[in-house]
Amino acid sequence: MTISRRGFLIALPLFVAGCSSTGLNSQTNYAALPDEKFPLRQVPIDKIKPELRRQEVAYESNHAPGTIVIDTPARRAYYVLGDNRAMRYGVGVGREGLAFAGNAYIGRKAEWPSWTPTENMQRREERYRKLAGGMLGGPNNPLGARAMYLYRGGNDTHFRIHGTNQPESIGLAMSSGCIRMMNHDVIDLYSRVDVGARVVVIQA
Repeated sequence: MTISRRGFLIALPLFVAGCSSTGLNSQTNYAALPDEKFPLRQVPIDKIKPELRRQEVAYESNHAPGTIVIDTPARRAYYVLGDNRAMRYGVGVGREGLAFAGNAYIGRKAEWPSWTPTENMQRREERYRKLAGGMLGGPNNPLGARAMYLYRGGNDTHFRIHGTNQPESIGLAMSSGCIRMMNHDVIDLYSRVDVGARVVVIQA
């Protein structure tokens, strides 16, 4: 089969568009969010490592659709879609995140949540003691745009899945915090899950 030069030139834009569609879709996932209480700017896609970008992937598991699986060693979170598919997110893991394993559920959710440093954090550093009364939600709050609070047996575990004002920390182990996600990603996950959703945390 041969193709004329004219046919090739007509098909070329479609071919290029097909090659770049993944990049375009990825950038759409991190577009500006002007309607947020605290508007978020677009995150340039080249600032996010490809393996840490939000994307639907093949994922074989026995977990029911709607389950969140946190793979702390891999620095990944998965929202199970069913039919061996999941939405994958890159995450950062703090010290508190490395101390939690097993099953829990979303006990409550909050948009642009307030934050109070833990007693251990306050003991370690004076800057945290100054925030003993709590810090209002906003762009400077370390919990970022959303937080999902994990419970067991009706009790708060003090383990959170939350956004971050330090997107460069995604994919890394940090000195404090639980499971942090890029604000765009935590907003997406938050919109998918309901209070009561099951969460499974895998440790090494």
